Amino acid sequence: MQKVMRDLGRAAGGALIFSLPMLMTMEMWWLGFYMERARLVVLIAITIPLLMGLSRKIGFEETRGWRDDLLDSLLACGVGAFVSLVVLSTMAVIGSDMSWNEMLGKIAIQTVPAAIGALLARAQFITSDEAREAEKKETYAGELFIMAIGALFLGFNVAPTEEMILISYQMAEWHAVALILLSLALMHGFVFAVGFAGGTEISPDTPWWSAFIRVTLPGYVVAALISLAVLWIFGRTDGVSFNQVAMAVVVLGFPCSVGAAAARLIL
Repeated sequence: MQKVMRDLGRAAGGALIFSLPMLMTMEMWWLGFYMERARLVVLIAITIPLLMGLSRKIGFEETRGWRDDLLDSLLACGVGAFVSLVVLSTMAVIGSDMSWNEMLGKIAIQTVPAAIGALLARAQFITSDEAREAEKKETYAGELFIMAIGALFLGFNVAPTEEMILISYQMAEWHAVALILLSLALMHGFVFAVGFAGGTEISPDTPWWSAFIRVTLPGYVVAALISLAVLWIFGRTDGVSFNQVAMAVVVLGFPCSVGAAAARLIL
């Protein structure tokens, strides 16, 4: 019982720490109010399998199959929803004068980053004596999946803001090319070049472009796809030209790519 309460407290702490910027962002409050409910359902439906994959790697406890991963994910969602309810109620963002539809929408959209934070707390707050006896062998697909989680989490922080759209309107084509190159350089540097803990050293016999083509470039593609998906879910692509959508993807792809690289380092 003591271990269960400790794990729940750890999950709640992670949910609060990782989601607090979004819990205090006005654009997220408004999205919970006017966002199409079909897109909100899609967001939740996508989040559950992502959480299951994350649970397999760093869940609250060792899992033996998809049922355990599903329970772990639902527990994270429950913790995330509870933390969101408490914080939003305390800040008077939701109240008894609102409709159930509005309150549920505001809580549901905040539950996604909070649930991810609840599971990430397992990786951040775990003590040395709780470390697993044998780490699961990481696969190439698993690396890309972890990068997708990092891209989604950090992209969620900035995608609802008006600044993302403003920046995309201000940029010219050469700005977009420069931002793509900067994103790729930062991703590659964080993981392979600058020696961060959790990074990967390239053997002197291995050319730099091998790791770039195998990991960095696919990782950026994953981050760009996550950017496009988040922009669509938040309604940022509605009634917008293809060129402007592409610009917005490049802009959001910058923080998403940094998030992907960070997740590759810490998870």
